[in-house]
Amino acid sequence: MEKLIACCGLNCETCDARIATVKNSDELRKATAEAWQKMFNAPEIPYQSINCTGCRVEGVKFAHCDTCEIRVCVNKKGYETCGDCPDMETCQIVAFVHKNAPDAVANLKRMN
Repeated sequence: MEKLIACCGLNCETCDARIATVKNSDELRKATAEAWQKMFNAPEIPYQSINCTGCRVEGVKFAHCDTCEIRVCVNKKGYETCGDCPDMETCQIVAFVHKNAPDAVANLKRMN
């Protein structure tokens, strides 16, 4: 499971995008795209783009992953996750995720 904790601490194992990818479910891809559009007040997300095996494992990634500031920062600093960074608690890059998903912080702390 450890590798299925994303750089930010979110649990990829329970992520609908990963589940849709693993199960190859267009129905779950459509539901996920719709939910994310509402959740993030985003423009239309093509359901076909909902493909990801997990942030830190080999395989396909959601299009946003290549430009994800959190993932880019973690990789640039040579860390596995934000939990390895001494500045995690005050970091403005990951603050939005941690504010809205307190389980992400707990996941990172459990790993260290």
